[in-house]
Amino acid sequence: MIEEHEVKKAFRVHGRVQGVGFRWWALDRARGLGLNGSVRNCYDGTVEIAFAGSAEAVDEMCALLESGPRSARVDRLEELATPEGYREGFHIDH
Repeated sequence: MIEEHEVKKAFRVHGRVQGVGFRWWALDRARGLGLNGSVRNCYDGTVEIAFAGSAEAVDEMCALLESGPRSARVDRLEELATPEGYREGFHIDH
């Protein structure tokens, strides 16, 4: 469950981020940081990711997203409005 003191962030990740294991990499990192949220591929070739957790975990995930996995190329992060609710845990949405 998301608590009031937890930080929420959402991004659209631009670059070579599909077909390179980005969602699975994000799933592994987010779960390791104890974040709630989800990641999904978009039709335009970008990836959307939304997550919530402690300020430290959110900051670390933001830093990780700047480069992504070795096989990816992140050109830029576009910050989005955060969703209203998050499921417990972190998931890949289809």
